[in-house]
Amino acid sequence: MNPIQDIFELIGEDHIATSLETPMRDDAFAINDELKIELIQDHFKEIMNILGLDLNDDSLSGTPYRVAKMYVKEIFGGLNPMNKPSAKLFENKYQYNEMLIEKDITLFSYCEHHFLPIIGRVHVAYIPGRKVIGLSKINRLVQYYAKRPQVQERLTNQIAEALKKALDSEDVAVIIDAVHLCVSARGIKDTNANTITAHYSGKFQDEKTKTEFISLIHNT
Repeated sequence: MNPIQDIFELIGEDHIATSLETPMRDDAFAINDELKIELIQDHFKEIMNILGLDLNDDSLSGTPYRVAKMYVKEIFGGLNPMNKPSAKLFENKYQYNEMLIEKDITLFSYCEHHFLPIIGRVHVAYIPGRKVIGLSKINRLVQYYAKRPQVQERLTNQIAEALKKALDSEDVAVIIDAVHLCVSARGIKDTNANTITAHYSGKFQDEKTKTEFISLIHNT
């Protein structure tokens, strides 16, 4: 096999992440979304042609446009920093200083090695100081970083770092429990495997606090 192909296969199977930041070119936004959709549509049409599909069929004729629009406007919308949600903070008027947990946040993302879905749940916690963040903003931050070609380890850290920056606090924890279709639908085809990643910082590095967080997210 070609040595370069060997490297591609190794990275793809081992789910290697190369950096905390999503790999992006400097000119990633030199063209607007409408042109991106048009170009992706043309390229995806060619992929379908190569596969031997009949694009004159009523069921398939609109697929290249639908896929292109979905890529740009929906499932990879988190690549565009213009879509990053604002993290509005509020005064902690109740003086609540115990951990706050947003559990079972729905996760839909895509593996950057095979462009297949990652489906699971995200659990996020922080310990409030003078400020608290709106609950829906936590979900929106998760969805923003999920809407990219991702590696689960990177996604976990990106969510944690974004929340720490928004809160100006290190007291943050994130756990992701997900199924990767690149594992269950191809390759090894293991339909029972879940991948769990975690980030603990600040007070959550204390074993008692960490244990309390894990216990609370598993309570039904």
